[in-house]
Amino acid sequence: MSATVFVDTNVLVYVRDRTDEGKQRRAAEWMAALWDEDAGRLSSQVLHEYYVTLTRKLDPVRSRAEAREDVGSLRAWTPLAVDHEVMESAWDVEDRYGLSWWDALIVAAALRARCSWLLTEDLQDGQEYFGIKVISPFTHRPEEILGTA
Repeated sequence: MSATVFVDTNVLVYVRDRTDEGKQRRAAEWMAALWDEDAGRLSSQVLHEYYVTLTRKLDPVRSRAEAREDVGSLRAWTPLAVDHEVMESAWDVEDRYGLSWWDALIVAAALRARCSWLLTEDLQDGQEYFGIKVISPFTHRPEEILGTA
């Protein structure tokens, strides 16, 4: 199996967001590759944010049924619960790197999930946090990271 990749909410949203076809296509490529390689990981925080974004912020919004179906399928990746241990780790990330609380929680969850990579456009591409390297889905192709052809 390839190294695991923690997926931030924005990547999931781009798959459903029709406003930027290029980003939608690239996010879909990433998601397909992560499913094929069983390399995707996420947290309950990501699923919560995803559901709210789909049902309240996208234009057009998705139905609750469609959003729930998406969230249900992503449960196959066994989302990491954001518990007190993850929160304490996030405090360390927040203090050491000066990240926002929500970004620190994402990094802490990726650490707990033992991921090598964090797939997001919200943090600087190439930045490392406690050994996890940030990769932008719009700068890197899945095969660069997953080693697939």
